[in-house]
Amino acid sequence: MTAYDPNNVFAKILRGEFSCHKVYEDEHVLAFLDIMPRSPGHTLVIPKARARNILDVKVEDYLHVSRATHKIAAVAKKVFNADGMTIQQFNETAGGQVVFHLHVHVMPRHNGVALLPPASRKEDVKVLEDHATKLAAALK
Repeated sequence: MTAYDPNNVFAKILRGEFSCHKVYEDEHVLAFLDIMPRSPGHTLVIPKARARNILDVKVEDYLHVSRATHKIAAVAKKVFNADGMTIQQFNETAGGQVVFHLHVHVMPRHNGVALLPPASRKEDVKVLEDHATKLAAALK
């Protein structure tokens, strides 16, 4: 397996080199909105620890990601009045992974509304700010 690249976009977000629409943070994880969401409220949950994906993450670090994912999914379902949730996590290129820092997608879903295709459109900043504010407030 390829080694972890400390210059991936999520590592840069963690170091503060790139901005994000943060919704949740603790000592182990960071969660922020996807700028190209597949559904309103599409959130990414990442470990602060270096991990390319589930194949090399330490179990304890993955458990922190899993706990945060659980919490965010429950709150996002309420905030976005969703009928359900899609939780996705991809590993390596063949598995659909594009950014090589472990991340979990949390996507609120509504009956009869399909997910947008991946990376199909960049969301308006004002919409992201509004969604991040609502979700972050509910997660406190």
